Amino acid sequence: MTSWQTAIATCHQAAEGFVVVTLLQAKGSTPRDGGSKIVVTQTKTFDSIGGGGLEHLVITRARDLLAQGVPVQCVEHFPLAGKANQCCGGSVSALFETFPESKRSVVVFGAGHVGKAVVQVLSECDARIDWVDARAEQFPEVIPGNVQRLVLDQPEMLIETLRGDAIVLILTHDHALDYRLLRRLLDETELSSIGMIGSQTKSNRFRARLRRDGIPEEEDARWRCPVGLPEVGGKLPMEVAISIAAEVLSQSLPLDGGEMVGASWKSVQAVLGKP
Repeated sequence: MTSWQTAIATCHQAAEGFVVVTLLQAKGSTPRDGGSKIVVTQTKTFDSIGGGGLEHLVITRARDLLAQGVPVQCVEHFPLAGKANQCCGGSVSALFETFPESKRSVVVFGAGHVGKAVVQVLSECDARIDWVDARAEQFPEVIPGNVQRLVLDQPEMLIETLRGDAIVLILTHDHALDYRLLRRLLDETELSSIGMIGSQTKSNRFRARLRRDGIPEEEDARWRCPVGLPEVGGKLPMEVAISIAAEVLSQSLPLDGGEMVGASWKSVQAVLGKP
């Protein structure tokens, strides 16, 4: 059986939503003591709080909370002879802590030195990453769980499938491909966060070319070149990657409801005071 500690690490690495349920208090005869934990995702469970009707109720409630898509903390009471239909006769109070699936979607075009470094940094953060290149040999053998490797002969074909809130990074080795990607992104999507590696000279040339190709000047607000926070200096691949990742992480997450809704101490006291 996978322990709850290992499960949390695995879910974080895969950017998969999960709920940690902790038995805060066990009164009378119960399957497990206070402090026992179970980790619940929409399709799997890890560790156990004793099985039976109680565990079924807890898993169902955890998945209902996870489906809301926002971070929540709450405490609930379960009399085993009532809600759980178990003959133990005791009762438990459980803390539910939800950690929804990452809302930050990042698409990285290019698996060169900078692309590898950017993915290395962002894969350790709260993000789901699509990593695209036509050269299969450019990808490392081991890919983090929250990264999807996509080998596409025509990387621009991915554009029509992108989420409307995706953050796109164009980090390829080919200026012609960079321009094709940029033009299609501006022409076919409403994406507002498109970053491209390159110099100010490259940026100026691409802007002039976009004008000639009929892309209006107001569309320039949707893309940046050079991408990255200017105050983060350095030209080595990892230094550039840190600058780019810092810019990505500085952008607001599209969270419905914002920060975690915590359980108030008053509500916890009320639940723990139940027989």
